[in-house]
Amino acid sequence: MFRLIGETHINFLAIRKVAYAVSSVFVAVGLFGLVMIWTGKANLGIDFAGGVMITGHFEQPVSIEQLRGAVNAEFPDVQITDLKDFEKPYAFIIKTKRPESEADAARRVKRLYEIIGEKFAGNNFTRESEHIIGPSVGETLRGDAQKAILLSLLGIVAYLWIRFDFRSGVVAAMATLHDVFVVIGIIYILGMEFDLLIVTALLTLAGYSLNDKVVIYDRIRENLKRFRTRGEFAATVNASINEVLSRTINTGMTVLLVLGTLYFLGGEVLKGFAFSLLIGIVIGTYSSIFVASPIVVEWESRRPLRFK
Repeated sequence: MFRLIGETHINFLAIRKVAYAVSSVFVAVGLFGLVMIWTGKANLGIDFAGGVMITGHFEQPVSIEQLRGAVNAEFPDVQITDLKDFEKPYAFIIKTKRPESEADAARRVKRLYEIIGEKFAGNNFTRESEHIIGPSVGETLRGDAQKAILLSLLGIVAYLWIRFDFRSGVVAAMATLHDVFVVIGIIYILGMEFDLLIVTALLTLAGYSLNDKVVIYDRIRENLKRFRTRGEFAATVNASINEVLSRTINTGMTVLLVLGTLYFLGGEVLKGFAFSLLIGIVIGTYSSIFVASPIVVEWESRRPLRFK
């Protein structure tokens, strides 16, 4: 196997208490961000908050400042995105959130077209797509997204319980939840829009993070069979992490290259998704080494099971 780094003998477990402290801060921020999302006080996309979204392009040059100035007087909450990589020039996404009703949403769409027609007379605006999501639908989607994340974590516990043991399943679920919370916290701090693409990124992250932990747990299990009679559990875990470190870095770098391409070349719509996964891959790798494995060691030291 191609190695970016050679054989290592790093004592990862020696700094686990520092890692616990850092993770606790990030998880606390993530929990706060989750509460803000749950209560609808975060920067929610129209998928969750309800609203209207129009995508279209002008025939002649229009700047984002001109378009925002034309619409902002009547719709102060308007969000306008310049689609630089769209197939047609002078393309924009226009969003307004939280309509009082579905009728109000339809009225907003009509009024947006009227404003564009009045302010940019002679410059035809061609509609590419139009979406209207009522507040009740947005609330339903928000609840479904929360259920999807919870069910995925329960599935992780069940899978690792069957493949390894109950402790591994519980710890891996905790570490995966840690990854999700940290990413949510960063998204909230940065004021990014939380939409269905972000939920997709979080579920994708859960799968990647699980795979990373399974690789380490599998190596730990192999080493326990080989060195059960001549080694401590903590030393075996530390050696296992070092043995798969090159594989972990190779995999992470490959995924980061793909996500970096998506972020810079994938267009405005995919930026939130790609950014969430970019930071998620880094956090997931960190948690596999400094959170999931050390917690298993702590649990073993308090209630020995493998080395009695």
